[in-house]
Amino acid sequence: MTARTSELPRIAIVGGGIGGLAVAAFLHREGIPATVYEQAARLTDVGAGLVIAPNAGRLLRRLGAFERLRPQLVRLEIGWQFRRWADGTVLSSENLANACARLYGEHTYTAHRADVVTAIRSRVPADLIELGHTCTGLEPAGAGWRIRFADGGVTEADVVIGADGVHSVVRGALVGAGSATYSGLCAFRALVPDARAPAFARRPAQTLWIGPGHHLVHYPISAGNYVNLVGIAPAGDYRVESWTATGTVEGFLGEFDGWDHRVIELIRAAGTPGRWALLDRAPLDRWSAGSATLLGDAAHPMFPFFAQGAAQSIEDGAVLARCLASGLQDPAGAFRRYEELRIPRTTRIQAVSHGRSHVNHLPDGPEQRARDAAFAEQDPLVANGWIYAYDPEDVFTDSGIAPGR
Repeated sequence: MTARTSELPRIAIVGGGIGGLAVAAFLHREGIPATVYEQAARLTDVGAGLVIAPNAGRLLRRLGAFERLRPQLVRLEIGWQFRRWADGTVLSSENLANACARLYGEHTYTAHRADVVTAIRSRVPADLIELGHTCTGLEPAGAGWRIRFADGGVTEADVVIGADGVHSVVRGALVGAGSATYSGLCAFRALVPDARAPAFARRPAQTLWIGPGHHLVHYPISAGNYVNLVGIAPAGDYRVESWTATGTVEGFLGEFDGWDHRVIELIRAAGTPGRWALLDRAPLDRWSAGSATLLGDAAHPMFPFFAQGAAQSIEDGAVLARCLASGLQDPAGAFRRYEELRIPRTTRIQAVSHGRSHVNHLPDGPEQRARDAAFAEQDPLVANGWIYAYDPEDVFTDSGIAPGR
């Protein structure tokens, strides 16, 4: 490797999605430059909606990205409102308008994924983002790493952070690709313009319709200009796991035939939906090898049933940046500490997300009635406090890691 003129290690982040940009931004906040290598030639509006729960919202504020994002946000008044598939009976609901901020010091919002990416990207110096770099390989190079790209380019780094998603090349190099099993489920995703969306779907609410073998989620995003719609259904022999794959409105409607007329009305208002298979991957017991590690979906891909995928990537970024800043001369040690702090939490969230598909998809009968009765007795906003109240500042205080800026 060529000689350095600085004592700072050369840090390469493979992947410029929410997680990759978040760790770059948090490292920049610590005064540590890191170069992001993103495969897309330009950043577009790939993806759709996501929920910004309190655990993610407070970190976006701390990062300085929240104000940039604020005009595009929808602040939810109702969250996790479960409705019965056949007639829309409300089984359970979170009162977010007042209780959320009182309990967790932050509201719950929804946003378009592209707007979140743009806001976080604004906190990373432009000269540290390299677009059009598709990673095809990672290999040891002396005390560091050599990264190969699809266009034949090569770069070297002392530290590598793999934030390259569910099909991570970096994960394959560090811990093995691992096996993915067929979950039997797929997701339909669509955006409905507010002018076409039924009034009930435009409310500032996150609504989940649950029924036999299926469930459907909707909430407004993009300052209320769109309704984000996701339907989970049996996949049959469909195995394509890609955000760019598409389905048909007819296929989407067919999966929810016989459901409440409001569900059908909303699906009919959608354009061509995306469709992707949900593959199941067991949690990893390690994410790192020496001075390289993983983050976000590359480390802990999870089903979307707890709406925590993006939030966990942002948490990863905050924790990893602090660990690295506190142990810059020993990245391998910093990454071991990062794993200790993060793997138990992300593994737990993977597990509860996985189990939610069974709970949501019960056929009508005694087990379903018992579930509905339990929903009516539970306050989900309080029950999920272990997710929403999490703050890396508390983790670092408890673990003795020096506070950041």
